[in-house]
Amino acid sequence: MRSRHHFESGGQSFSLQLPRGTVLYHHDLLKAESGELVQIIAKPEPVITVTAKTFLDLLKAAYHLGNRHVPLEVTETYLRLSPDSVLKSMLEQLGVQVIEEILPFQPEMGAYSQGYHDHS
Repeated sequence: MRSRHHFESGGQSFSLQLPRGTVLYHHDLLKAESGELVQIIAKPEPVITVTAKTFLDLLKAAYHLGNRHVPLEVTETYLRLSPDSVLKSMLEQLGVQVIEEILPFQPEMGAYSQGYHDHS
C-alpha cells in the first residue's frame, strides 16, 4: 500500500498520509485530524478458501502451502489464498474442502516483517 493517497468517496475528498510500511486491515479504524473515525473496508477479490473436517487436516494443508511460500491468510477455521489451479488440485488431493469465493484477502505478513498485527 502507498503511504500517501488521495481518495474520493461519497462526494467527499480526503488524503491519507501514513508512516512508510504501515499495513491496514479490514475493520481497522483511523482517526482524522478533525476527530472523525474512518473504518477500513477491504476490497473483495477472488480467493480460494480452505476448510477441513479436522484441525490436523487444516494444519497439514497450511504446512504444504507454506512450503510453496504463497501468501496465506491463516485462521483457526480456514485458510485463504489467491486462486491457483495447481494448488487447488493439491489441496483437493489432501482431502480438504476448497471453495472459490470473492472476499477480502488479508494474508499473514510473515515472521520477519515489521508491524506484526494480531488477528485474534
